[in-house]
Amino acid sequence: MTRNYVLLLTVCFLIISGFLGMKGYADKGRPYYEETGKVVWDINTEDKIVALTFDDGPHPKYTAAVLDLLAKYDAKATFFIIGKNAEKYPELVLRSYTEGHELANHTYTHPFKVSIKKLQEELQQTNDTIYSITGFSPVLFRPVGGNYTDAMINAAVKDGYKVVMWSWHQDTQDWKEPGVKKIVQKVMKGTRPGDVILFHDGGGNRSQTIKALEEIIPALKKQGYSFVTISELIESKQQQEQIQ
Repeated sequence: MTRNYVLLLTVCFLIISGFLGMKGYADKGRPYYEETGKVVWDINTEDKIVALTFDDGPHPKYTAAVLDLLAKYDAKATFFIIGKNAEKYPELVLRSYTEGHELANHTYTHPFKVSIKKLQEELQQTNDTIYSITGFSPVLFRPVGGNYTDAMINAAVKDGYKVVMWSWHQDTQDWKEPGVKKIVQKVMKGTRPGDVILFHDGGGNRSQTIKALEEIIPALKKQGYSFVTISELIESKQQQEQIQ
């Protein structure tokens, strides 16, 4: 009886561990990484600021549409760029940068499984590409699919990056094309000061994302929110900590 109970506990532990691994949790967990400042999900603030983030671009149609909307509403965003796409559409990378948005690293080929050595090579290749276009070297990195390990975080931090995730309640899952209404509801229902909201401007048909943003941005502005880059969000947190 005892042996069977122990076996059952072991099986349950392995299943849960595997599930957490699939979700991208590192061994040390979110509290540790937030305390050390190595990883950012969102910030605790009373200021009505949020960070719009876009993964997998640039894309000639959708990134341009996102930039048009951001310009229309005087909003800033952070673009987590795939290096291979940046090489194809350098004009959009340059436009994003010159219009005041933050450029960040999302690897070169968007691999879901990668060795630490290969990850470092991909980050460097993407950084080199972005720098060659803009003269700016990104300092932020978002793991593909949000999947990461302690080793990945340590390697990225060693190479000078801060790892950026997103607010757990603000994953729009727009890449699944769930419908404009669902994307809008997901954001508007859960938005809190200091949120990091996840969208995609590449990797597929993002027409639903664009239509959703046409509703989301003005609606949040009406509620008093302003849109900042990830670095501005982090800086806001640091300023609050100094005051305290």
